[in-house]
Amino acid sequence: MIVLFTDFGPTGPYVGQMKAVLHGIVPEAAVIELLSDAPACDPRAAACLLAAYVEDFPMGAVFLCVVDPGVGGDRAAVALKADGRWFVGPDNGLFNMVALNARALEWWDITWRPQRLSATFHGRDLFAPVAARIASGESPPGERRDPATRIDRGWLMDYERVIYIDHFGNAITGIRAASINPGRHLLAGGRKLGVASTYCDVAPGEAFCYANANGLVEIAVNRGSAASALGLRVGDPVAWG
Repeated sequence: MIVLFTDFGPTGPYVGQMKAVLHGIVPEAAVIELLSDAPACDPRAAACLLAAYVEDFPMGAVFLCVVDPGVGGDRAAVALKADGRWFVGPDNGLFNMVALNARALEWWDITWRPQRLSATFHGRDLFAPVAARIASGESPPGERRDPATRIDRGWLMDYERVIYIDHFGNAITGIRAASINPGRHLLAGGRKLGVASTYCDVAPGEAFCYANANGLVEIAVNRGSAASALGLRVGDPVAWG
């Protein structure tokens, strides 16, 4: 299984071009489009979101992840094996939360380069071929590194910002749901939001926060859009009050 996680957006040719490369190398692999609108050009926010989803996927799954504002620059290309799952993409913090959470972690710098390598589409030209080769049973084409020297341990496990807004206008934050306490309030959009278990616990039109299905604190409005009601955008700060 190869899992796509990108900020390419739901339109345009980019995801299709990567899938064509994958199919050409390992046509038998199941390709799952997990997310194509990850926080654009924001590896830190995308890292929190990625880490929330990985437990739903089997051991051996290969995550092909591209949130890469520094493409063509001096950031490295990497492959990680974290608790039995593989991750391929740019070394820009995108995998930092996965690495921090991992009980078992291996790390490679990808040194292989294809004959065709554009300056701005490493997702198609570099990361997709590497992900396909790993999915077919090959080792990462690169040099093994000590993960302890590559993880940024200065990151806080809770990232107090909005990291994603879904189709319904719900605003997912980078705060872990374990920090929820019914007696607390979340400060967001200039409002103090109470904690509830689910939508029907509050009146229609009321804003609240809750522990979402993927272990993060989410802001919602019963039968409405939290993004519209509170004026929230990706990157806006949130905090417990």
